[in-house]
Amino acid sequence: MQFIDLVQIEVQAGRGGDGIVAFRREKFVPAGGPAGGDGGRGGDVILEATTNLQTLLDFKYKLCFKAGDGRRGGPKNRTGASASPLLVKVPCGTEVHDLGSNTWLGDLTTAGQQLCVATGGQGGFGNTRYLSNRNRAPEQCTNGHPGQQRQLRLELKLLAEVGLVGCPNAGKSTLIRALSAARPKVADYPFTTLIPNLGVVRRPTGDGTVFADIPGLIQGAAMGAGLGHDFLRHIQRTRLLVHLVDATAADPHRDATVLLGELAAYDPTLLDRPRLLALNKSDAVDAGRLEHLTTLLTQHFQQPCHQISAITGQGLEPLKQHVWDRLATCT
Repeated sequence: MQFIDLVQIEVQAGRGGDGIVAFRREKFVPAGGPAGGDGGRGGDVILEATTNLQTLLDFKYKLCFKAGDGRRGGPKNRTGASASPLLVKVPCGTEVHDLGSNTWLGDLTTAGQQLCVATGGQGGFGNTRYLSNRNRAPEQCTNGHPGQQRQLRLELKLLAEVGLVGCPNAGKSTLIRALSAARPKVADYPFTTLIPNLGVVRRPTGDGTVFADIPGLIQGAAMGAGLGHDFLRHIQRTRLLVHLVDATAADPHRDATVLLGELAAYDPTLLDRPRLLALNKSDAVDAGRLEHLTTLLTQHFQQPCHQISAITGQGLEPLKQHVWDRLATCT
């Protein structure tokens, strides 16, 4: 399945039905008067969040959504039928923006939540509406109003409590495989992860916490370099970030510094997000170098640095416990 998290669509609400000119003509009812009914209301276009979708892939093939039009009025003062709203399903976590006015319309985060993005037109008036003392037999009516039309941008931001971030080949996919039932692709070359991956990690209480594995970030990612820049939006919803640093890299300290710089360049508020630091692949370096790197990262970033190995499981339990503790205290 393709992972599509940004699309542009067009929505068109239904047009209101026309009012009509009609007169009451019945036996033994002289001068029956006007009896033209109003038109029905056009249908709205409504977005609804659902857990059955995980991506915006459906909107890649259908870009225009049009609601039904209202029916015209009828004789004997009968109002035309209003059109039913058009319900468009979107995955939970979808943000909606109006491209025409460059405004934010809403954020659909919970299943069943709805957002009306285009309002149907009102129905026209029948000639009964124009009856007056001066005009006892009006022969005028109005047409229905057009429905609202909008160009929208749908932006999916994954709903995860913990985000795994790091440079390419830092071991994020291996870590989420070790912690959850997720099975992302793992290989010994950079940019193995091409899309974000979600995994549910069980707490000691039995509850599940969603972890997101974000594709690797390189220097200049916030400006469009590499692959991870397309998915930086997905960490904006996370409550906690886990920075994964490759202990076998040429300069792990530089990698960690570059990562923080890219997060700040993309969204400065991410630096205020609670975060943990983990030095991965600790089983692949000698003890002396491992202690030196741990001390250096701890002093520079002023927070504890966990020594872990995602492939052997070393240090994962203390890391998870620290995650649970931080989630319990952060909002």
